[in-house]
Amino acid sequence: MKVGLLTREYPPDVYGGAGVHVEFLARELRALTDLEVHCWAGSEDSASERDEGVVRHRAAAGLDGVNDALRTFSVDLSMAAALDGCELVHSHTWYANLAGHVAKLLHGVPHVVTAHSLEPLRPWKAEQLGGGYALSGWAERTATEAADAVVAVSRGMRDDILTCYPALDPARVRVIHNGIDTRLYRPDHGTAVLKRIGLDPERPFVLFVGRITRQKGVPHLLRAARALDPDAQLVLCAGAPDTPEIGREFRELVEELGRTRDGVHWIPEMLPRPEVIQLLTHATVFACPSVYEPLGIVNLEAMACGTAVVASAVGGIPEVVDDGGTGLLVPYDERHPEAFESGLTEALNRVLDEPESAARMGAAGRERAVRDFGWDQVARRTFELYEELLK
Repeated sequence: MKVGLLTREYPPDVYGGAGVHVEFLARELRALTDLEVHCWAGSEDSASERDEGVVRHRAAAGLDGVNDALRTFSVDLSMAAALDGCELVHSHTWYANLAGHVAKLLHGVPHVVTAHSLEPLRPWKAEQLGGGYALSGWAERTATEAADAVVAVSRGMRDDILTCYPALDPARVRVIHNGIDTRLYRPDHGTAVLKRIGLDPERPFVLFVGRITRQKGVPHLLRAARALDPDAQLVLCAGAPDTPEIGREFRELVEELGRTRDGVHWIPEMLPRPEVIQLLTHATVFACPSVYEPLGIVNLEAMACGTAVVASAVGGIPEVVDDGGTGLLVPYDERHPEAFESGLTEALNRVLDEPESAARMGAAGRERAVRDFGWDQVARRTFELYEELLK
């Protein structure tokens, strides 16, 4: 079986959860099927270059500076043209959904969509894409409603898919949770990264890892941090702002926080994975203040490193974080942001104030990640879906 896996992000250019998902899913699927990954070209790649089962595509010449949605569609057309000979195509995110849909029509093959997020539930993307947001929504809807199967990364995500796209047959929507490589994400008790950043090893710290977007809710965390235990440090591995406006808001909140407390560390660049793992291991608590999260791989990464998690109770997060067992969940209501921020403060301080409880939660999180979220299980279930569609 020859399968085309379609994605924007692929190593070395991975910046979000969907990219992590594709990276590890592809690794496991290669043992089960003849897999070819089609992704966006990085700055150093030549257009449509094939290299060890990976084809990298670039936007058409002449589209520099135009709306990103149009550039995306040109990449999608390049992908669709290159998929001749594949027996099935599998797309991830709206950046590649149209490629899968066109390939389905052009080559007469089944199309699987994995939904990592939904454009109708991310209205703030209009800040980033402008009129392109209407195009991204159109591409996602068209591909999703016509797909032979849609994979939801959580039960909560399945409910959202069927709410946003009621024309979709529920029988075509399957739940296959995201996974985590617990051999890679495991406790690292080295301290070189902590020393380089300037963290005080005698003080606990709260860690955030993620992009600066409305979705990730980091401004809520910064406001909640005003009332954190003064002995605690705050480490923000946060970069790639969606828009200049949210980037500016983030910087202003960090600067304001730094004027009222010490121990605030902002790391704006993307750290190598081993360095993130060391930070995750040493954090007293990992904070995930997302306002929308279909599953949240980053919570699994923290759990696999043996760290307690405080997260918003949205989307698929409650399917990962066991409230009171592997961490604490905070209710989120967009109508009452102050209550959410107060809840974050209370939950974070509770974990910071009870180190023995935090350690127990971390150990339980590691156990849960190993037991329930292996990538080998994700790949096997995905391959079984492929086989079912090709019968």
